[in-house]
Amino acid sequence: MAQRNRMISRGGLSLTHPNAAGIDIGCASHFCAVPPDRDDEPVREFKSFTADLERLGDWLDACGVDIVAMESTGVYWIPLFELLERRGFTVLLVNARHVKNVSGRKSDVLDCQWLQQLMSFGLLRGAFRPADEVCVLRALTRQRATILRTQARHVQHMQKALTQMNINWPTPSPMWPARPARRSCAPSWLVSATVASSPH
Repeated sequence: MAQRNRMISRGGLSLTHPNAAGIDIGCASHFCAVPPDRDDEPVREFKSFTADLERLGDWLDACGVDIVAMESTGVYWIPLFELLERRGFTVLLVNARHVKNVSGRKSDVLDCQWLQQLMSFGLLRGAFRPADEVCVLRALTRQRATILRTQARHVQHMQKALTQMNINWPTPSPMWPARPARRSCAPSWLVSATVASSPH
């Protein structure tokens, strides 16, 4: 291993993270690569279930890995990122565009090996991720913003449903609440229930 490091240093690159691992994130499974001298099977596939993610963390720990690089694929990386971070690993979330500029890599196995090599030489930079408390607050504020943006659409759906039931609910004025106007073909029981539940 030491001889290999000296040869790499002469070539212009130094092995800055010898205990690095690379993970290619997927929807149903993740492919993880460790240094070839750490295991007889340096590339393994793990499903995305919680028990499999725990096994992935155990395997990385057994291989002596201390830093992990993974691609930011959708939101599938979040559970694994948080699990590995809680277990004490240094986890770097890298932009997939920065590591896919090499032709010939067509498989998940090659992707995770390429990530592991780049991380070993210190050629990857992790994206900023705030603290857990900030992530929770950010998720709540984004969910609130989404609900506020879509509330008008839901109101339109309700108005459409009332119109299909032949109930006319005009736009309320600032001073007086609106009441449904009964039409000749509207069901009387539905109109009565709607009027009874409207504010007075």
